[in-house]
Amino acid sequence: MVVKFGLLGSLVVHDGTELRPVSGPKVRVLLAALLLQANRTVSRDALKEALWGDSVPASADAALANHLTRLRRVLAAADGGTEERLRTVAPGYQLIVHEDELDADAFEARVRAVRQAHRRKDWEAVRREVALAMSLWRGTPLADLAPFSDTEGPALRVHQLVEARLQALEWSFDAELCLGRHHEAVAPLATLAGEHPLREGFHRRLMLALHRSGRQAEAFSVFHRLRRNLVDELGTEPGAAVQEAYAEMLAVEPAPGPAPRSAPARPPFQLPCESEAFTGRETEAATVLALLGVRPEDDGPEPAGAAGAPARGAGPGAEGASGTGGGGGLGTPEDTNATPDRAGRGGAGVGADGGARNGAARARAVVISGMGGVGKTALAMHVAHRVREAFPDGALYADLRGYGAGGARTAHELLARFLSDLGVHQDALPEDTDDRALLFRSALAERRVLLVLDNARNAAHVAPLLPAGGHSAALITSRQLLADLPRSARVPLSPLPESDQYALLAKLVGAERVRSEPEALAAIMAACGGLPLALHIVGGRLASRPSWPLALLAKRLTPHQGRLDTLAMGEFDVRRTFAMSYVAVRDSEQPLEREAARAFRLLGRVWPAHAVTPQSAAALLDVTEARAAVVLDVLADAHLVLNPEPDRYLLHDLLGEYAAQRDEEDTEQERTAALIRLLSWYAAALAAATAAATRETQSPPPLDGETVKNLSLPEFADDEEAIRWTARELPAVRDALTRAGELGRSDLAWRIAVGLFGHASTHWWTGEWDACLEQAMDIARRHDDRLGQAWLHRRTAVAHGMAFRNEACLEHLRIALDLFTERADLTAQASILGNMSALYLQIGDSEQALVHAERSRDLYGELRNSRGEALILSRIADVHKTRGEPALAAADYRRVIELIRGTGHGVFLATALTNYGDVLRLLGERDEAFEALAEALAIRLRMDDHGGTADCLVFTARAHHHFGEWDAARETWERCLELARRYNIAKRIDECLEGLKALASQALAPRPGRSPGP
Repeated sequence: MVVKFGLLGSLVVHDGTELRPVSGPKVRVLLAALLLQANRTVSRDALKEALWGDSVPASADAALANHLTRLRRVLAAADGGTEERLRTVAPGYQLIVHEDELDADAFEARVRAVRQAHRRKDWEAVRREVALAMSLWRGTPLADLAPFSDTEGPALRVHQLVEARLQALEWSFDAELCLGRHHEAVAPLATLAGEHPLREGFHRRLMLALHRSGRQAEAFSVFHRLRRNLVDELGTEPGAAVQEAYAEMLAVEPAPGPAPRSAPARPPFQLPCESEAFTGRETEAATVLALLGVRPEDDGPEPAGAAGAPARGAGPGAEGASGTGGGGGLGTPEDTNATPDRAGRGGAGVGADGGARNGAARARAVVISGMGGVGKTALAMHVAHRVREAFPDGALYADLRGYGAGGARTAHELLARFLSDLGVHQDALPEDTDDRALLFRSALAERRVLLVLDNARNAAHVAPLLPAGGHSAALITSRQLLADLPRSARVPLSPLPESDQYALLAKLVGAERVRSEPEALAAIMAACGGLPLALHIVGGRLASRPSWPLALLAKRLTPHQGRLDTLAMGEFDVRRTFAMSYVAVRDSEQPLEREAARAFRLLGRVWPAHAVTPQSAAALLDVTEARAAVVLDVLADAHLVLNPEPDRYLLHDLLGEYAAQRDEEDTEQERTAALIRLLSWYAAALAAATAAATRETQSPPPLDGETVKNLSLPEFADDEEAIRWTARELPAVRDALTRAGELGRSDLAWRIAVGLFGHASTHWWTGEWDACLEQAMDIARRHDDRLGQAWLHRRTAVAHGMAFRNEACLEHLRIALDLFTERADLTAQASILGNMSALYLQIGDSEQALVHAERSRDLYGELRNSRGEALILSRIADVHKTRGEPALAAADYRRVIELIRGTGHGVFLATALTNYGDVLRLLGERDEAFEALAEALAIRLRMDDHGGTADCLVFTARAHHHFGEWDAARETWERCLELARRYNIAKRIDECLEGLKALASQALAPRPGRSPGP
């Protein structure tokens, strides 16, 4: 089977039919490091450096072995197990990749063909081979893997690939120029030159393309801009090739420029005043300045060149992308880490849409978007005043009134006003809006005018008002993202960070006053949610009432107790501001927006404090997952929900309170049904997470009903992923449990609590599970839910057992056994008997432990449950170990490890490895013992399992003590003690203290000898 490996973009593996997932960030890094040196031996040290950099952990060898095992499974699945691709070759490993299987190899072969065609000046062949090479390029190689963003080690080839692409592009433009395609080469060269302000190759070819197209002035501007950048950044003049091109330009008489157009005597300047209290937003302001082609350091204009390239140091890019130095042009994403001709930094472009990428390097329009009250207009005014000198032909301003009861202003009327402001007589105005837009663009063609278009409703609202090109630009504010606006860049605003909130209130109220009541100030800031509008209202109210203590206002701002009423003062009103956004969506002519308004109401009323995903929202809204994703994106584009990371959507605190007040538009029955669907989703999702985390042979019976059958649930690659998901959702899960109890839905409440079993397998020490089980048991008893009580007793016993509360554990196990015996549930009985075996072993009764283990094994055998039998085999191994039969125990543990390795059940594997390592200690097999313990510890650490980590450290310390390694034993005991105290694991604290005491006694012994350990 032919497997395709992709490095030119994100890492992908394709088996010829479909993409094969490579889960786990470490496994992906490992595969990438091997692919970068395919068919060559990569040392273990090099692989560890790729995985951990300079911070290689002590358990790296065991962890590397584990990651290699997972990678072998991925490779075997991809090629159907037809060959051993990953080979052990001293001093490391070799990944076998055949011809035509790696896109990077194919790309480099194409680039070599381009080089050969360029040498023989076969320009058509150059164009053809470049096109074939670029068709393989999906983006910056391994852009999704951080270890390959440096310029050393395995990442060196990544940078070589990027450089090869840029060189091939330069050769392709040589072909264009030699074939006389000067005009066609200008636009893409201008974009590339803007992205790579220090790369002489692109600038030289752009100079020649402009010069040979009769655009001499622009060609000279490109040269002077390049020279200034090189001198400023590198302290050097342009190279010989650029100087030769410059000489060619000087040898030709420049073409006459266009006749100047008439302009009004006084350029219009219509900007409203900037707020004196404007605070913060330095990063966003720098981004907008860069997108407007203005240097942040001096706010002066860039010289008019072929592309009007923005200045260096653009700061964060549009759509939240971060620039990393270099030019702030509108670059394609794959080139943001490009290498210049000389030893300078590459250009980190600011993302925009495809139109801007292929055209001028300066955005035609910059959209500042965000929720109502977040300070869009304030930022726009701040920037517009700073760039006044960069636009000497005027600044035009209009409030488009896209949101509000008065109705939006039309492009037709605004074009008439703008044309008049620019000196066009009203008698010359066409009646048709499109014709007015053409006349307006013509009037702007030779001018430098800044248009500030405030409060736009959507892209169609502003499109006729935008300049077509040249040196004018538009600065737009909108509550919509306006992602469909051509040749635009976006700068979305988030709420202010705490430092800027503090600075703003200090400016409005007085620094001494805000310092005097820190607790009240913190409460006020939290209540305002970082919204500048709310902070201005609060600041104005306090400034006008100097006798008020901050604590008084903080009390009035208590959430859901009149907070929105308090956040209103004159024309400033947070509720009214939110209403403009919501009503625009609710009353939209688009059915999708009206559906989004319903989703906004349900989120605010039913689930305001927690994030949702398309899957959970699908349950809440009773739609498909795909439809829920579209609806959530509509709300995110309208800034009615926050979208802090992919596929997670959250209401801003104040917006959530506003949405909760829209309850008159849905019935109580509709809201209750939505909540029940969501709680049902959590119960089912937690069951799926526990199944992935524990590989249980039995789970609670699913909920009844068609709605439950149609739920879209999360999928988990292994137990680690399932446990991390549950940990992240834990606050929502606790809320879901409480809401289920309030609804009287015991069937939901106990399933939610029981569903935390997977998470508790590594986080039992937090006490969270105990509290949830106790709460659910109260609900089940109130409603006489016998099935729920049976499962809760069963799981409560496990919680007690994990915490070594042995008597309570045994009591709940006996009750659970009786309840499941009543139900004739043999699988549950087998599991409970197995747990009783473990409990008896924990209290030192090996006879009862063996009796219960054998009873459990017989039941599992009757049920033909192989996974259950493996679990019981580990119980029997525990009995052999306790009875002083380490050889029998070791054999059983080896068999258990063979059965579960590769199943994705890390918790079970780590436990078996820990016990195996301990019996190897008793057998005197030192190296094998520490190898097993190191692998177990690596699993526990990776899963953030603090209780399991403490377990493993105890056994490791005992092993060091056993083999007379006193310093290592002391270090391990102390490490375990610090961990146990941090997380209040009482049993382990006592064991650590006893272990350290035993070491102290050993130090006083007349000779070191070998001790059996504590």
